[in-house]
Amino acid sequence: MSPTDLPAFPFEGMTGLDVFELFAQLRERDPVRPVRVPSGGHVYLVAGYEDVRRVFTDPVFSRVALQREDVTVLIPASRIPGTMLNMDPPDHTRMRKLTARAFTTGAVERMRPRIQAFADDLVDAMQGHGPPVDFVTSFATVLPATVISDLLGVPAEDQHQLREWLEIVLSAGLYSPEEIQAALISLQAYLTGLIAAKRSTLIAARDQDDRLSEPELLSTLFLLIAGGYETTASILTNSVLLLGYHHPDQLDLLRRMPELIPDAVEELLRCVPMAWCAPERVALENVELSGVLITAGTTVVPLIYAANRDNALVDEPERLDLTRTNHTPHLAFGHGIHRCLGAPLGRLELQIAFATLLRRLPALQPAVPQTELTWKLGTVTVGPRALPVTW
Repeated sequence: MSPTDLPAFPFEGMTGLDVFELFAQLRERDPVRPVRVPSGGHVYLVAGYEDVRRVFTDPVFSRVALQREDVTVLIPASRIPGTMLNMDPPDHTRMRKLTARAFTTGAVERMRPRIQAFADDLVDAMQGHGPPVDFVTSFATVLPATVISDLLGVPAEDQHQLREWLEIVLSAGLYSPEEIQAALISLQAYLTGLIAAKRSTLIAARDQDDRLSEPELLSTLFLLIAGGYETTASILTNSVLLLGYHHPDQLDLLRRMPELIPDAVEELLRCVPMAWCAPERVALENVELSGVLITAGTTVVPLIYAANRDNALVDEPERLDLTRTNHTPHLAFGHGIHRCLGAPLGRLELQIAFATLLRRLPALQPAVPQTELTWKLGTVTVGPRALPVTW
């Protein structure tokens, strides 16, 4: 497909891992390109590594400007006020400082025994059921949901309902504005009740005389739950899919050399998509990217997995190499002030998940041809709705 034939974004009729050829064409021929979005407006896709890094770091690109009614958004949730993701400094700086202590390397490392126990429990259940099982619902979505719920005090029986609300709120064209608003109201009401009932380290976050207000807590919980559920689930599912269908030699290498897992996780984060794009930004003034003029008030959408396969990042970027150790910073967790707060937790979950699966289910592989998979459509996250596996 030529870049001049680029469909509306998110890509209509394109699923899963089929977009990498298109991403490569965008990087090489049309690295900054206008496209249609479900709202009917236009945004610019940004595909090159250096351009995407600039969008993440240059203050000329704003998140808070997405609150303006005259600005085009890709995801209606981008207009939710008060979340760290939708703030610029100095408000963002203050909230980041108050919440970051719950996700320091030391704080996350103390969670290792519980995450390991959760992973072992899920594999126990998979073995008890026997193959085939759906990897998405038996492991990939449940592990990160259980971890973030444990961190925030969300009861296990509420996790499925939370995932349903989040799928609607984070959609891009699949649900009507009325459905999105109804799900958002329900989610906010639930989180308000959670704040009243729980007092975790995060919820008690303070800095001397400063403390998160209830609206700030509400928006922070939304951000953490949204990020903690869907993205890790997508990378887990798509990694098993990519390794099982397309790189069985790399999967066999991990089975034989589990000590490669930390580096392998970084390579999978670079290569395997968890979402079509990073959250959009708005240009506050006229600016050029790769020779293309972006006028003030125009929305740009960073394509992180196009950027992660740029020659500017690594040699042979299209090749998956789980032995790669030269990790120029990939952009899977973003970059700059909005870099994912939960990145240390996500890395630890992935390392534990792969180590546990390879140790206890060493023959794990997809159980059906890839052509039989049904993919999520109308959402920003990428992946099949189900992935039957056997071992």
